[in-house]
Amino acid sequence: MKVVRKLLFWLIVVPVLAVLALQLYFFAQIGWWVDHNPGSTSFMRHQESVLQEKNPAIRLQYTWVPYERISNNLKRAIIASEDSHFSEHEGVDWDALQKAYEKNNRKGKPVAGGSTITQQLAKNLFLSGQRSYLRKSQELVIAYMIEFWMDKERIFEIYLNVVEWGSGVFGAEAASRHYFGVAAANLSASQAAKLAVMLPNPRFYDKNRGSNYLAARTGTILHRMGAAELP
Repeated sequence: MKVVRKLLFWLIVVPVLAVLALQLYFFAQIGWWVDHNPGSTSFMRHQESVLQEKNPAIRLQYTWVPYERISNNLKRAIIASEDSHFSEHEGVDWDALQKAYEKNNRKGKPVAGGSTITQQLAKNLFLSGQRSYLRKSQELVIAYMIEFWMDKERIFEIYLNVVEWGSGVFGAEAASRHYFGVAAANLSASQAAKLAVMLPNPRFYDKNRGSNYLAARTGTILHRMGAAELP
């Protein structure tokens, strides 16, 4: 009986405590970021290590800028393209998740995420780019933690500064200079729309900037930007 109790302890209690400890770490770290800017994210560090396997001298393009120094054009474009209900939901858009779940069932594998801006931030801060339902579940938990600690403007500010925009390119300032040679504060509406459309597959569009889909989708987002509600 004593052996059984020990076995149950190691098989059940220890893993549960480890998971709880991890959640507490996430919760405390997010609380710290309410007033402190992240120097990097899990996703940034992973991508840098991948790039350095080919070229050890390579460094990420990344410069933090405050919310007010990022063009409202870019903010509206991203909300229009990525998460039109950003200002309304509490971190998770369950309707979008349901649609993604149905699409994944049709394809027989995870191909769509239905992620909000908050969920994307959760993934970038702590998780990998791997598609799985286990990772998605953790993403949802972290998204609610982020919404607990932060207001929408702070969430959006961090997102705009850490999201990937190309091979080794992270954040609005680096992306604006990488693609257009201007500061993030000076992006035009069309430039902002193009950057927003690149987000789901930034490394691909970094190499395929003349894509017909990119041009067509940019026009669509330009027409939607006026209705985007900023936090």
